[in-house]
Amino acid sequence: MKTWSYLIKGGKIDTMKAFLYHILNDLIVDEYRKHKTISFDVLLEKGFEPKNDHSKRLFNLLDGKAAILLIQRLPEKYQKVMRMKYVQELSLKEMSLITGQTKNALAVQLHRGLEKLKMLYNHI
Repeated sequence: MKTWSYLIKGGKIDTMKAFLYHILNDLIVDEYRKHKTISFDVLLEKGFEPKNDHSKRLFNLLDGKAAILLIQRLPEKYQKVMRMKYVQELSLKEMSLITGQTKNALAVQLHRGLEKLKMLYNHI
């Protein structure tokens, strides 16, 4: 239908096969992009019951707190960059401006500090 509509409007098609492929591809993309909303009531009628399982979030929170405490056991050189990156959530560029070190040097320190932190964490 889209092809006929295009031709009726006076559109020019050089290669029909390529044009049809392009139209079909656009239709497929449009179909997948459509947001299909389902009523919550319909879901409840079908037997869906929402769960409030916060255990995964709780474990992540506790693991994060344990990791922050373990940062204190790292050498001072790694503590500083680890706190800036993971506690203060600074970017390498921001850290570079604060410390005066290159982004590459900071990335190496972060990588090495993270490896040491993983070793400490696995020994708990």
